[in-house]
Amino acid sequence: MILKQYYLGCLAHASYLLGDEASSTAIAVDPQRDIQQYLADAAELGLQIRHVFLTHFHADFVAGHLELRDRCGATIHLGARAKAEYAFVPMKHGARLDFPGMRIEVLETPGHTIESISILVFDLRKDPAKPHAVLTGDTLFIGDVGRPDLRASLGWTAQELGGHLYDSLQNVLLPLPDETLVYPAHGAGSLCGKQLSSDTVSTLGDQRRWNYALQPMSKEQFIALVTADQPEAPAYFTYDAILNTRERATLDQNLERVLHPIDLDEVLRMGDAGCQMLDVRDAAEFAKGHLAGSINIGLGGQFATWAGTVLDRVKPIVIIAEPGREQEAAMRLGRIGFDHVKGYLRDGMESLASRPDLVWPTDRVTATMVAEELAGEDPPWLLDIRNPGEWAAKHIDGSVNIPLNHLQERIAEVPRGRRLAVHCAGGYRSSIAVSILHQYGLTNLIEMAGGLAAWQAARLPVA
Repeated sequence: MILKQYYLGCLAHASYLLGDEASSTAIAVDPQRDIQQYLADAAELGLQIRHVFLTHFHADFVAGHLELRDRCGATIHLGARAKAEYAFVPMKHGARLDFPGMRIEVLETPGHTIESISILVFDLRKDPAKPHAVLTGDTLFIGDVGRPDLRASLGWTAQELGGHLYDSLQNVLLPLPDETLVYPAHGAGSLCGKQLSSDTVSTLGDQRRWNYALQPMSKEQFIALVTADQPEAPAYFTYDAILNTRERATLDQNLERVLHPIDLDEVLRMGDAGCQMLDVRDAAEFAKGHLAGSINIGLGGQFATWAGTVLDRVKPIVIIAEPGREQEAAMRLGRIGFDHVKGYLRDGMESLASRPDLVWPTDRVTATMVAEELAGEDPPWLLDIRNPGEWAAKHIDGSVNIPLNHLQERIAEVPRGRRLAVHCAGGYRSSIAVSILHQYGLTNLIEMAGGLAAWQAARLPVA
């Protein structure tokens, strides 16, 4: 029996390849949309991917079930309460797949979503009676449990799903043996919970002892606990959850369609017509000079999450990248179903060498320089674009907090007659914010390189 975990840091997403050597069979669980790593590993192990399971309809990424179906002929398996446009095998509680060296058994564990399942994995050569592991999807995380509030727009209340989640944990998962390994679908950084651990595997016994949501409490207390203080979910979450139920083009089909160069004059025409010009370079490079009107979401950070938060899901996108990174950008947009890319700027920023009038820099300065301006006679308006919880924990005295995910809707609160100073925690989000402010004609600003971390490193005071 083979169990391999894949971890995608950008989306804090874990997926799995289960293998039975005796039957040369592989099963992919919650695969990401770019499937090459599963294909390569299965081939190296002498396995064929014959089945693909989704533990639920994921909201934060588009899964690769259709890609594996079309490439390998894999059968798609979903929970029995799932509804989808494509053909799938509905798996009821207790449904099994048996192989010579491995058995998997489905547990219906609604709560995060109504169709959620967990998957028991038995290594038959070691112990055919006790499960080796349980793949818990978004029902049980390391240090947390799945949030029950993401399906409100699809007809389920957080309280209803919270009650289901309590029953799933107490009656289905917690009775499993303490030594059962727990493999979730997400880790720290995911917005599918509020305090996920950076660990990617644990045991059920450890979770029983240390997970705050598994401690003894009534169902009412549990619902109140897991529905409180959840991070705000990006708008694209509902879009992706629905997309995972639909028949759609595969990632390869889409990349073949969208990956072509566009000359500068055509990009400018498209920009005038409302196209989104997405600069995916590092924030420091963007600050040196960028195409006027472009928005910066760097590939080096939580690219997919912020692209899904900031970009429009309808308006076409043109990518501006360092030559050779265009495919990576389009692929990573494809991971969240943003397939409306029209191409990329031919030769990247080099195409603007003869058009300096179209290149805007950002005044990116040190924390010390920001402090000096703030202490001057005409200090800038200090904008902190971190989330409210970060700001409440510590902030620069006198700063105004407008979270990045609400900046566009609250742009009228940003004064136009003053110089602006913008910062986040480390410098990634502030570059996105600066590019948004530029789009609204706010260009008299400075961006604090390194964010609040640099401010504190310079031993400057925080409130």
